[in-house]
Amino acid sequence: MNRNLYSLLFYLGLPFVALRLWWRGRKAPAYRRRIGERFALGLPQFRQGGIWLHAVSVGESIAAAPVVRALQQRYPDLPVTITCMTPTGSERIRALFGDSVQHCYLPYDLPCRARKFLTALKPVLGIVMETELWPNHIHQCARMNVPVVLANARLSERSARGYARFPRLTAPMLAQLSGIAVQTRAEAGRFLQLGARPETVQVTGSIKFDLHIQPQLLQTAQQLREQWQLEQRKVWIAGSTHEGEDLLMLEAHQQLLQAFPEALLILVPRHPERFDTVYRLCRAQGLEVMRRSSAEPVSVATRVLLGDTMGEMLLLYALADVALVGGSLVPHGGHNLLEPVALGKPVLSGPYVQNFLEITGQLKDAGALREVSSASDTATAVARLWTDPKARQDMQQAGQQVLKANQGALERLLQLVSGLLEPLRQPSAAMEMRKTTTEETP
Repeated sequence: MNRNLYSLLFYLGLPFVALRLWWRGRKAPAYRRRIGERFALGLPQFRQGGIWLHAVSVGESIAAAPVVRALQQRYPDLPVTITCMTPTGSERIRALFGDSVQHCYLPYDLPCRARKFLTALKPVLGIVMETELWPNHIHQCARMNVPVVLANARLSERSARGYARFPRLTAPMLAQLSGIAVQTRAEAGRFLQLGARPETVQVTGSIKFDLHIQPQLLQTAQQLREQWQLEQRKVWIAGSTHEGEDLLMLEAHQQLLQAFPEALLILVPRHPERFDTVYRLCRAQGLEVMRRSSAEPVSVATRVLLGDTMGEMLLLYALADVALVGGSLVPHGGHNLLEPVALGKPVLSGPYVQNFLEITGQLKDAGALREVSSASDTATAVARLWTDPKARQDMQQAGQQVLKANQGALERLLQLVSGLLEPLRQPSAAMEMRKTTTEETP
C-alpha cells in the first residue's frame, strides 16, 4: 500500500471515523466539541513562521513540556503551536502552557486537510513526539520544505512488524523525516530497517529522565500534608489506573486497612470519563471517599481521595509515601514510572509494562521498582514499605541514581533541533521558504 491508496482508504473510512467520534462522545462529551478542528475548519488565527509540535495525548504532552519550555527560552521570537488528538491531551496542554502557546487538534491525515492546516500555520519546523506518524502531514511538510523531527522516538518490535507490512507507505514516510531522536539503540535499528535515512537517526535517550520538579510543587504538597494531617497517616497512591485496576486497588486498600486503620489511598483514574464510575465503585466498597475536585479538605474519616482533576498528577504523587503506577496490572502497557521516581517515591507496577521496557528494566535492575500482580501482592508490598524505612530509602536512592545516570536526552534533542532550525533562520533561507509552492498532488 502506497500513500495514495492509504489516502483513498482514509476518505472511504470517514463515516466510520464520524461514528467513532460519536461513540466516544457518549462516554466523554468533550469528543463532540471542536470537531471542526479535526477537519481543519474553524482553526485559530495562527501566528505563522514558528515551531509546530504534535503530542497525541496526555503522556506525550507531559513528555513534551520540557522541550516546549526550552524552545520558548531559546527562541522567544518563534511562536510554538501544540496539537493533539484527545480532549484529555488538550486539557493538559492548556493546564501546562496556558496562552503561551497556540493550540488546536491536529486535523485528520487527509491530503487536503493536512495541506490546509499547514498552509494556515506555515511552520518553519515540525516536532512529532514519540511515534505518532501521519504520512500525509509528513508529506506536506516535505513539499513545503519544513523539516520534521521525530522526538523521543520509540518503536517496539510489535509496532515495527506492523509498519513493515506496508513498506511502500512506511519507507518513503520515514525517509522524509529530517531527524529521528530515538530512545535506544535497538529502536534505532528498527527505524533503519524500515527505511529511515542513517544520517537522520540519532540515539538521544528518553527525555522523560529529564523531568524537573518545581520547588513550588513540593511546598504545596507539604502544606496539604500538614493541613490534612497526613504526617500521622499511612498514604499510598495508585496513579493512572485503567478499568479493571480500580477494584484491585480498592481490594488491596481494604486489606491494608485491617492493619493500618488510618491508611489513605489516593486513587487517580487515567481518563476523566471514568471519574464518576470510580467514585461509585469506592462508595460501593463502603469506603469514605472524597473527590479532589470538591476542593474540600481530607478528613480523618476519609479513606480514599479520588484524584478527579487534571494537571495534578505530580502533586498527588508528592502527597504519598508509596506509589503504584497503573496501566500495568491490565494489558495496557503501563505509564510513566519516572514521575514518582523523580519525587523520591518507592515505586510499584504490574507486569504489563511493554510501553516502557527499557525504563522498567533499568529501575528493576537497580532495585528501584517492585512488581506486583494482584491485590494481595500490592497490599503486601505497600505494607512492607510503610514498615521498613531502610527498604523504602534504598528504593528511593536507587531510583534517583537511575534518573541521574540517564539525564541529558533533552539537551541532545535540542542540539539536533538547533542544527535544523538555525539555517532556516538565515535571511536567504527565509526568502526561499516564502517561494516554496504548496500545491497538492493526490
